[in-house]
Amino acid sequence: MNVLLDNFSLYGKGLLGTVELTVYASLLALALGLLMAGFRVAPVASLRVFGTVWVTVLRNTPLTLLFFAVVLGLPRFGLVLPFQLFAVLALGCYTSAFICEAVRAGINTVPKGQGEAARSLGMTFPQTLGDVVLPQAFRSVIPPIGSTLIALAKNSAIAGSFSVVELLGTYKTLNELGYSIVWSFVWIAVGYLLVTLTISALFNVLEKRWGVAR
Repeated sequence: MNVLLDNFSLYGKGLLGTVELTVYASLLALALGLLMAGFRVAPVASLRVFGTVWVTVLRNTPLTLLFFAVVLGLPRFGLVLPFQLFAVLALGCYTSAFICEAVRAGINTVPKGQGEAARSLGMTFPQTLGDVVLPQAFRSVIPPIGSTLIALAKNSAIAGSFSVVELLGTYKTLNELGYSIVWSFVWIAVGYLLVTLTISALFNVLEKRWGVAR
């Protein structure tokens, strides 16, 4: 308990960093995931190819390697940003591939007749997708998206190795101060548990309100 009480501000700063990374990366992942899901079911072949390549490359690239590519690669092209923003980009883009597949699976559960009826009324593809298909698909994708964002929160621990303030990185300072590494990690684990349980509770509420009845 002493390690927590003596370093409460350090833990708090690390926890806040993890929460910020999770929130910002989640928003980016959801936006890109929805966009790529739309690309993957679009009637335009070039968009389908782009969406497929995006998902295939990111899902099969180790997240640590993606961090190296973003943090070390982008500055070579003159794009110099804060490390936290680089971390958000890496986490958000990586997770968007999994969000995309979850949403695409949900889209496939919507009867094709729904889209055909919308098109027969003169609705464009974006209108059909946004006003007819996605609202119905949303109900079935709540649980997998929740699980994906929980994984994102845990994956944010990698950012600590790239000079980003987050929860796991606090162990380095605590170790230098001579605190027990075991208890340091116990309280770090508790912090991650708080974040993941919060996400789980949020999606449980969404599922009870809008999810598919069982």
